[in-house]
Amino acid sequence: MQLENGKIVEGKVTGITKFGAFVDLGEGKTGMVHISEVAPTFVKEISDFLTQGQTVKVKILNIAPDGKISLSVKQALDPAPQEKRPSRPRGDGQGRAAGPKRDSRPPRPAGNRERDWNHTPRESGSKDFEDMLSRFMARSDEKISDLKRNTDGKRGSFGGGRRGGKQQG
Repeated sequence: MQLENGKIVEGKVTGITKFGAFVDLGEGKTGMVHISEVAPTFVKEISDFLTQGQTVKVKILNIAPDGKISLSVKQALDPAPQEKRPSRPRGDGQGRAAGPKRDSRPPRPAGNRERDWNHTPRESGSKDFEDMLSRFMARSDEKISDLKRNTDGKRGSFGGGRRGGKQQG
């Protein structure tokens, strides 16, 4: 049997290591299936997918000049039928796009402010600005006082409150 890149052959698993599995291809040829080529899903333990003595179909990925043969079990598997999405027209048949080009970026939020569920729409004018400023200042003062109240009780004392331990005189 002639071995060549891209060919799918059967072999017998002769050894399992942490990084892959060795497969006997016959005629004294042995190849290795790297752990990343064992299955189409994440493989933590190769022994969950392959066992020693098991016959497997493998695809020959590469035959190196020094004789090392790289194999893949996952590429030898029959491709699962992929779910086909209904296609939509891409143009009018004359190379022109149908409609405006869509932006592939996700939509941005309407504003860049924190969510304020008590927010009311703004009215124009300087009086409105003054109201907003006074509400902001009131909320800010409340937050600062809450923060101070929460952190004052958590501070410990280390012998009198002065750093260094020496008093100036």
